[in-house]
Amino acid sequence: MNPEENQIILVDKPAGISSFGVVAKIRGYLRAKYGHKIKVGHTGTLDPFATGLLIILTGKMTKKSNEFLKKDKIYDATLRLGYTSTTGDPEGEITERESEEVLEADIASTLQSFTGTVSQTPPRFSAIKIDGERAYKLARKGADFEMPTRKVTIYSIEILSYHYPELTIRCHVSSGTYIRTLAEDIGKSLGTGAYLTALRRLSIADYHVGDAHPLSDFTS
Repeated sequence: MNPEENQIILVDKPAGISSFGVVAKIRGYLRAKYGHKIKVGHTGTLDPFATGLLIILTGKMTKKSNEFLKKDKIYDATLRLGYTSTTGDPEGEITERESEEVLEADIASTLQSFTGTVSQTPPRFSAIKIDGERAYKLARKGADFEMPTRKVTIYSIEILSYHYPELTIRCHVSSGTYIRTLAEDIGKSLGTGAYLTALRRLSIADYHVGDAHPLSDFTS
C-alpha cells in the first residue's frame, strides 16, 4: 500500500450532508485516484445540519479512530429561544412556546451553572445504541425506551452574540457531550425552551477547522 493512502484528512463539512455521505465521497475520490478501494472512516459524526471539522482516516490510520473519539471539542452553536424541537434541531417538529425575552445577564448566569461536570441525557434521535439498535431508528418507530444518562464535562461556555430569540454561544466540551441536549437544557433552565438552529465544530483537540479542506476538494 502506498504510504500516502494512510492519512488523517481534515474536512470542513458543509450543511446538508451526513458524515457518512462525506466518507462516501472521499472513498470514491481516493478510489479514482489510486485505482483501487481504500478503507475510509470518520472519527465522530456531525449531524447533517451541522458544519465544521470532520476528521477522516484512511487506510491503516482507521485503526486509530477510537483515539480521536475521546478528545475534547469546541463548537459554535446558535440556539433559538422560545421554541422547542422534537429532535433538538431544525429537522424536528418545531413548537412555539409562550415566553418573555430574557436579559443577557440572566443568560450569562445560567450558562455558568452548566460549566463543570454535569449529567446529560443524550437525545432520543441520536446514534447511541440501545439493545443493539440505534436510538434514532427506535425513535422513528415510536418505540418506548429510555436513554441512559451520562456524565460529561463542560469546560467553558461564552456568549458570542444575543439578539432575542437568537443566542450564539461557544462551548468547549468533553467527548460524549451532545450540544443539542445542552441547548435544550439551557432552554429549560431559562424557562423559554430552545433548540439548535446551527452548529459548527471548530476543533477536536489540536485539530482545527481552519486547517481543513472544503469537501469540494474531493468531488472534482
